[in-house]
Amino acid sequence: MTVFPIRTKNDHGGGVDAAVLRYGGERSDWVDLSTGINPVPYPTGQIATASWCDLPDTAAGEGLINAARRFWNIPAKVAVLATNGASAPIALIPRLRAAGTAHIAKPTYNEHASSFEAAGWRIQDNAAHTDAQVIVHPNNPDGRLFTPDDLQSPLRIIDESFCDVSPDASLIAQAAEPGTLVLKSFGKFWGLAGIRLGFVIGDPDLVAALEQMMGPWPVTGPALEIGTRALTDMQWADQTRERLRADADRLDHILETAGATPLGGTTLFRLFEVDDAAAWQHRLAQHHIWSRVFPYNSRWLRLGLPAPDGWPRITAALA
Repeated sequence: MTVFPIRTKNDHGGGVDAAVLRYGGERSDWVDLSTGINPVPYPTGQIATASWCDLPDTAAGEGLINAARRFWNIPAKVAVLATNGASAPIALIPRLRAAGTAHIAKPTYNEHASSFEAAGWRIQDNAAHTDAQVIVHPNNPDGRLFTPDDLQSPLRIIDESFCDVSPDASLIAQAAEPGTLVLKSFGKFWGLAGIRLGFVIGDPDLVAALEQMMGPWPVTGPALEIGTRALTDMQWADQTRERLRADADRLDHILETAGATPLGGTTLFRLFEVDDAAAWQHRLAQHHIWSRVFPYNSRWLRLGLPAPDGWPRITAALA
């Protein structure tokens, strides 16, 4: 039987609702491993009524930015902008400069290419002599890491959405270089993608222009409060990194035992080579487990980490 994978817009993870339509069950029955979101999220705790009811004020915004500076050791002269997730600035950054040529290290998260092309840029395979370049560090889906030597263009975008699991690998020091922007996604490591919080860190002129484009109050009051609290909780971050490392090793072992070959990734998602990724996705989906496949490689299967109660489901599905 030929199995056709379910495609999401721009080939993202997610799409569990479409999987439910094909394979049945209720949305709550499914284990979604198609994303790289921490399945044990940061505890949000009580949120002040004012955070819900009032327009976000300057003090709350400054508190979040100060917490971000400390957490990521951001150079003093570098600008920091809190945004409505990482996707919003990804869509706008190509419009900060006149369209030209851009290089995006592939295969990778495809929203960068879509945004540059929508703004009139031409994507080139070779990084030499381009006007802009994007690296996703660590890369999604293979976990590849880059170095400062890989950055050559006048406009350099470093997407560190998944770098909080390995802070020693961060290229945040490059944010002090003119023409550089570093992106951070709060939703991945802290497991709170729904609050839509991200950061753009780098060249003050570029950040100021981006802030003008985004308009007032790009971040909600609850996101400001939760983000500030989470970015100051170093104990939670350290303990979470340890747990993610152990869980990533556990997932590799389960998949390897079932016949897959681990190829890498991060401790938030793992990439495997299999004989037929669509067939593996179908097999898991019959157990209401959703996974990630890729249109450019029929043998690649990517899995995020399950919540603690999801491990028996995965083991049973692959037994």
